[in-house]
Amino acid sequence: KGMDLENPRKDEPKPPIEIPQGALSAEILEAVIESFVLREGTDYGWAEVDHATKISQIKKQIASGKVRIVFDPNTESVTLMTEKDFRKITPA
Repeated sequence: KGMDLENPRKDEPKPPIEIPQGALSAEILEAVIESFVLREGTDYGWAEVDHATKISQIKKQIASGKVRIVFDPNTESVTLMTEKDFRKITPA
């Protein structure tokens, strides 16, 4: 009694899930990148980079595999992560 048989570890954080680039429509991918750029306010050093350039740079990084599209089942949100950061938080 009281034990959830379907998910006995429901209080444990779940690992993030990578979303393959091709699984998203161009419009959804654009929205994810747009949201990330607006939320993160990414630091580009001394030179200010315009919004369209930031979006273009991130698209190239996703295409090259340097940036991953990630779904966090704990917060039910989608974000972007560097390949290095993604490897740190995913089980081996």
